[in-house]
Amino acid sequence: MTAPSTEVIASTGMARGILPLAAGLILVIALIWAVRLGIRVRRRESASPRPEEQPRLPETGPTREVQEMREPDEVPHAKDESERLTPHQLSGTGTPSSKRSKDQRRRRWDSRSR
Repeated sequence: MTAPSTEVIASTGMARGILPLAAGLILVIALIWAVRLGIRVRRRESASPRPEEQPRLPETGPTREVQEMREPDEVPHAKDESERLTPHQLSGTGTPSSKRSKDQRRRRWDSRSR
């Protein structure tokens, strides 16, 4: 080996050691900056509500939900089988209006279950 090739090998070996160190240092600085930014943003936010400001149950107790079986509206059929209905020809405004079903038993896959 000659002296110039030894210098090239030594310089590339040193660069291999410095580059990961520099990348790690940049990463640590970026993480410290991100944590400080998060702390500043957190300080600007309003405080969390105190226990007396938390929502309470109504005096009547918890509200109950009503479960009932509904009958669907029938879909209108086109006059001619080759004709199709467009959305503006259907009744309703997008909210299905249905009425309470006479049979309030829930449908099950297995007829033996209740």
